[in-house]
Amino acid sequence: MRRARHPRFAALLVGIAFAATPAAARLNRTELARVAVVPPPGARVPLDLAWNDAAGDRPTTLGKALGGRPTLLLPVDYTCGNVCDPMLTMSGAALAATGLVAGRDVSLVLVGIDPRDDAAAARHMLETELGNPGLSAQAAALVGDAAAVDRLTQALGYRFVYDAGTDSFAHPAAAILLTGDGRVARVLSPLALNGSDLRLALVEAGEGRTGSVADRLVLLCYGYDAATGVYTPMIRRVLSFAAAGTILAMAIGIVLLSRRPRQV
Repeated sequence: MRRARHPRFAALLVGIAFAATPAAARLNRTELARVAVVPPPGARVPLDLAWNDAAGDRPTTLGKALGGRPTLLLPVDYTCGNVCDPMLTMSGAALAATGLVAGRDVSLVLVGIDPRDDAAAARHMLETELGNPGLSAQAAALVGDAAAVDRLTQALGYRFVYDAGTDSFAHPAAAILLTGDGRVARVLSPLALNGSDLRLALVEAGEGRTGSVADRLVLLCYGYDAATGVYTPMIRRVLSFAAAGTILAMAIGIVLLSRRPRQV
């Protein structure tokens, strides 16, 4: 059964409760070892690849989504409950901090890796997790069939594994920078992006320059390590930061409420 979305606070409570109980993930070390981004030499995305644009629920191509601009491409699971949400939020914040304008200077493109996800799921993630209404309006959230997903991920060297036990995907948390003509310029961790570095990388991609993409990126968006029986360090850090932020927000709210004058 696909996981339903919840408001941030409810999702945090569900995540913390789930982390404290045994999980049903069934992937082993061999399966998880296949998960990585390893772009082949001269990697280039197929610009003619047909997708569905979630914004208008209409057919488009990857080339139209790029618009000939340097592009920050984020492969995501639109119903993911692990790292995909903070990955999108942090990527949006870093892109906003570059000073570059989405839709004019650069493109932000999300592509769904689960062909079962529809346009509504893509719009929901884009609108609720990006954290920037202006950027959301200019970003493209694409959904496609299994053939489109397979062709794109093979071109990128993007490898993921489906876990039937939890109906989830172990997939790389990756920000892929493309040149305007679709060549892979760099592969970065979206959870370590900052405005200045991202701006430099996008400017270089805009000039057609590509960096080294030989390094194997293996940061997983997958909550439970079935091989060790514990949650991955990245998930623990994300949950810890989210929990700390929620507790701080609650504390501030209580203080503010306690200072309000009482009604007689």
